[in-house]
Amino acid sequence: MAFAPQQAILELGDGFYDPVAPARFPQTILRFRNDRAAATVGLEGLSDAEWLAHFARFEPLKGSLARPLALRYHGHQFRVYNPEIGDGRGFLFAQMTDQAGRLMDLGTKGSGQTPYSRFGDGRLTLKGGVREILATEMLEALGVETSRTFSLVETGESLHRGDEPSPTRSAVLVRLNHGHIRIGVFQRLAYFQDVEGLRKLTAYVLRHYFGEEDGPDAPQRLLAHVVARTARMGGQFMAAGFVHGVLNSDNINVTGESFDYGPWRFAPSWAANFTAAYFDQNGLYAFGRQPEAIYWDVMQLAISLRLIAEEAPLIAALEGFAPAYHREEAKAVLWRLGVQPRDEANDRALTEAVEVALNQTGTLLHRFYFDAFGGALPESYGAEFAEVRSRLADYRPRKPRDHAYWRGEPCSMLIDEVESLWSAIAERDDWAPLTAKVAAIRVMGEALA
Repeated sequence: MAFAPQQAILELGDGFYDPVAPARFPQTILRFRNDRAAATVGLEGLSDAEWLAHFARFEPLKGSLARPLALRYHGHQFRVYNPEIGDGRGFLFAQMTDQAGRLMDLGTKGSGQTPYSRFGDGRLTLKGGVREILATEMLEALGVETSRTFSLVETGESLHRGDEPSPTRSAVLVRLNHGHIRIGVFQRLAYFQDVEGLRKLTAYVLRHYFGEEDGPDAPQRLLAHVVARTARMGGQFMAAGFVHGVLNSDNINVTGESFDYGPWRFAPSWAANFTAAYFDQNGLYAFGRQPEAIYWDVMQLAISLRLIAEEAPLIAALEGFAPAYHREEAKAVLWRLGVQPRDEANDRALTEAVEVALNQTGTLLHRFYFDAFGGALPESYGAEFAEVRSRLADYRPRKPRDHAYWRGEPCSMLIDEVESLWSAIAERDDWAPLTAKVAAIRVMGEALA
């Protein structure tokens, strides 16, 4: 497709963002370009030199934003409200439509300081960039609605961090997102009692992300959409065995697309208390608590919208979260099992049986889903899986196990492998294992799709 630039964010006006200048880096070494993602927005034909000009030096894409914009927002961070945040090491670089006609953003991470950097240097470690590649590639392959790592460029600076060996290498990352409007953007407007701003933002989100026009019931319609989309995200996380790590309200996109990966992990087994962040000492964002955490964040959106809507319809919209989550989790689990849905009651019963068996046995998640794909669970799975096997017998396969992937071993993304991939880069500047891993993940995605 041809590149189709947009400037929709400018409709909101200066009160929603600050124009900023990108950092100037001593080096720009292209480490990863996602031509598969670029093809969806008409940018796969760029030469490497053009790629670096746009995604390392941030020369504007013709017809899109003339200057990068640091977006303004607040948010609850581990349930503590913080009015002093915003885009602190990133910005919105460009907007365009994709091949499906959706409004898309190219945003950055590690692109320099902004008015919201506080005491930070506005930079990203190379390891952080590598980890984001791995998270987004794996999630995309596992059917999770996620941002896509578009570009990673090493920038030649030595960074000091308190939570990893320093000095360490630096990078700037570009991600492709279906929007960057966070719940925290609404919270900021509510904090300042900006009624007009809330109405304007509500209309903007409805028009550009949900294809609807403004009206008296716009706030409750918006909330209903966000409830549905974030419930889907929660269900997909659980089916993927993924732990985001930092489900703060400023990290929840109103389109329900997962993004911004810091201390993420894939849980080895079904362990509700498994956490991704060493600083999450109370397990607020543990694997099994993620649906609750996402719902809590969506409640903050509802609270913000009370300035422009009656309470009753907002409460009614919130009440849709739990049933939507259960439907979406079952849908995602059945998709990963490679079977066709039947009806809501049976699908949920199968999902619950899977969770109980996995919890009781500590079976590796990636191994179980690999072995069970297509609905035929091997006899090596013991009595704990009897109900799973019985229920699966009533399901038809979604697709045959005829892809080459099923003749090998399951693709996983546990922390030891992540560290091994990074060690090859850190110690030998060997990028071949990472390249091979991305290729293997995409093969898995083909087999599952």
